[in-house]
Amino acid sequence: MKKAFTMLELVFVIVVVGILSYFAASSFQRNPLREAADQVVSHIRYTQHLAMQDDKFDANDATWYRERWQIVFNSDAFTNQTWAYTVFSSRNQNANVDVNEPAKNPSNPSKELTGGYTGYINTNNTLATRELNLGQYYGVTNIVFSASCQFAGSQRISFDYLGRPLKGVPNGFAAIYQANRLITNDCSIALIGSDGNVTITIKPETGYTYISSQNY
Repeated sequence: MKKAFTMLELVFVIVVVGILSYFAASSFQRNPLREAADQVVSHIRYTQHLAMQDDKFDANDATWYRERWQIVFNSDAFTNQTWAYTVFSSRNQNANVDVNEPAKNPSNPSKELTGGYTGYINTNNTLATRELNLGQYYGVTNIVFSASCQFAGSQRISFDYLGRPLKGVPNGFAAIYQANRLITNDCSIALIGSDGNVTITIKPETGYTYISSQNY
C-alpha cells in the first residue's frame, strides 16, 4: 500500500523550507557600502559622459575649460555634516555650485544630482537627490582620495572632452592642460563605513572607473 505524507509532516517541511529560504535570501542581501560604491561609479561614468557630449570649447572665451563637468565630494552644514556629492558644470567658472549648474537626475528630472552643497542647496531640499548624501542614505562615514588624484585638498574629479580625468578645481587652471592636473596614475577613492570600506579606481587617460576592492 502506498504511504502518504501526514499533514504534520507537510507542515514541518514547509516550515523548514521557509527557514532555509530566509537564510538564503539574507546571504544575498547587498551591503550598503557596496550599493553606495555602485552608485558613485555610475555617476562618475555619467560625469565623464556629460563632459564628452557637452564640449565646453568657446573660441570667444579664453578660459572656457573652467566650465568642465565635474563630480565633487563634500561634508558640511549643508549636508548635515555627512558626506555627499554633486555632479555639475561650473558655468560661472568658480569653485562653487551655483543655480542651474548641477546635472539633472536622469531617473527623476525634477531633481538635481546633488546631495547638498555649501551655500547652494541643503540636503533636505526637494531639488536634492537624497541618495547622493552617502552618509545619511548609506552610512558612509568618510571618503578618502589617493594622492594621485587629490590637488590642494580638493576631492573632485573633472573630465575633458576626450573623457580624460583631471584633478583639482577647474577654475584654478591657468591653461587648458595645466601641468600636474591630468591624472597620470590610478586614482583611488575609498568609501569608508562603520563596518568596512570599498575602493573605487579611476584609470588615467581612459577614465575607466570600477570597484577595485571591498572589505566588510
